[in-house]
Amino acid sequence: MHIHPDPLRHARLAGALYLTIIICGVGSELALRGPLIDAASAEHTMQALHAQSLRFRLSILADVVMALADAALALLLFRMFRSVSADLALAALVFRLLQSGLIAAGLLNLQAALIVGSADLSLHYLALHAYGYDLGLIFFAVNCFLTAQLITRSGFVPRILGLGIGLSGLVYLAGSGLRIVAPELHGLMAPAYVVPLVAETAFCLWLLVKPGGARRRAAA
Repeated sequence: MHIHPDPLRHARLAGALYLTIIICGVGSELALRGPLIDAASAEHTMQALHAQSLRFRLSILADVVMALADAALALLLFRMFRSVSADLALAALVFRLLQSGLIAAGLLNLQAALIVGSADLSLHYLALHAYGYDLGLIFFAVNCFLTAQLITRSGFVPRILGLGIGLSGLVYLAGSGLRIVAPELHGLMAPAYVVPLVAETAFCLWLLVKPGGARRRAAA
């Protein structure tokens, strides 16, 4: 008799990785790095980076941890959803890994911003990192659309979470698109990023606390 593997057996590990991604991603940008950057003043930014270089380096380290956790999460979500649709799960895996790779590669721009001797160049490298991050989020938006379909079809994850992840993809796609074609309007998207924060946190918490009940329902 063929026994199908339990799709939720690694759900709590996936939830722990997702929580790591959220904490490191939000913490590195908002708590550690963001307050040091003054887009209107290259000199003030460079002074802040050198005065608090350890804080800035910790923000880079947090992003490295985030990228590693994201790659591991991509593999676990593939294993979770491959029984729903192997093709969709594989596509979601590929697009999430592309996002992780692009964001990780973009961290070189942060390192360059710290070591160059020119304030203007430092600000340019910080801007390149922001553009690279949003480029990665375009691939993540596609991953969100695919993951939303997998959640909706699965029967063991609440469909409302699929809706939230799908809306998150729209926010990421719109925000990244604006960064590329109309960067002066990108700031208008800031309030919309509450949607992916809430949706991804909800999915993360479900992975951490709910898979036991979902496993019983799936078995039934």
